[in-house]
Amino acid sequence: MTARGVFYVHSAPPALSPHIEWAAAGVLGVPVSLEWADQAAAPGTLRAELHWEGKPGTAAGITSALRNWKLLRFEVTEDATTGCDGVRYSFTPSLGVFTGVIGASGDIMVPEDRLRAVMANAAVGKTSLEHELDRLLGTPWDNELEPFRRAGDGAPVRWLHAAV
Repeated sequence: MTARGVFYVHSAPPALSPHIEWAAAGVLGVPVSLEWADQAAAPGTLRAELHWEGKPGTAAGITSALRNWKLLRFEVTEDATTGCDGVRYSFTPSLGVFTGVIGASGDIMVPEDRLRAVMANAAVGKTSLEHELDRLLGTPWDNELEPFRRAGDGAPVRWLHAAV
């Protein structure tokens, strides 16, 4: 079974670009050479985009390989396949990793147990329901990444097929 998705590097210092390519190649099992462009939203950084095909779980593998690199902003998506939901991982240095399960219509699907935990915490005053629902939907990550996404509109697109 083949999965497909997109790896967006929203901002990275130029010195990290070859290391990011090596990390993605280690997950995909094939050489990766990204087309880097200046990131207007953060002068002095670069951005890149890679459409990929590989095994289900590839997006999680790429995210795991890069999640401790505190100078990056990135997202990795994986479309749904038979028996597997779609997923989006977002990472920012200040927020860490967000994971969202993506439904067929593109909406974030929140599991029942997570909703129940949020409601219980809000009921006893540990947090506000609105704040926690925003976190479950990835709103803080979207707010931080949106200027970087917009700066990448019209960027070159490249497809890479993983070794199977």
